[in-house]
Amino acid sequence: MNFPNILSILRIGLIPLFMIVFSTPTMLRSEWAAIIFSIASATDWFDGYIARKWGQVTVLGKLLDPVADKLLVLTALIMLVELDRLAAWIAIVIIGRDMAVTGLRAIASSSGIIIAAREMGKYKTTIQIVAILFLILNYRLEMGKIVINMNSIGTGLIWLAALLALISAIDYFLQFYRQLNK
Repeated sequence: MNFPNILSILRIGLIPLFMIVFSTPTMLRSEWAAIIFSIASATDWFDGYIARKWGQVTVLGKLLDPVADKLLVLTALIMLVELDRLAAWIAIVIIGRDMAVTGLRAIASSSGIIIAAREMGKYKTTIQIVAILFLILNYRLEMGKIVINMNSIGTGLIWLAALLALISAIDYFLQFYRQLNK
């Protein structure tokens, strides 16, 4: 047990708190849910950075980190669908992609093939997190003549994240196919 693994466990521990706060969203509860989701998402970046920088990459961390990431995002997506802030088909595309890529990486690993994360997947994750934050907040800000509709911004970004999810999934499968045929 090291600090990066503790951060991954913290991320998993924040999920029930996020669910409780976001289960009956008012403006204030949505703001708190967005803060909790932001903190949990930030631990994803910090645990990986610290593990690599301090040489604390562990087998447990290699399991915990992706599980914690997926649980957090999947929980948020499912809750957003339940609250009618996200179309179910987009959540299914993103969740299905994550399951397919996770399965592919497990099969590849059991065959001695490493499929490294690529920039496209990292962009997808960043855009997805930002989109989810906008969808959690889901209200309109009016500043004089400027109106910012959080739901519209979040919806546009989640569409982009879904597109990047599909493109990156194709890339993962192509990487696997190329390495399999070597």
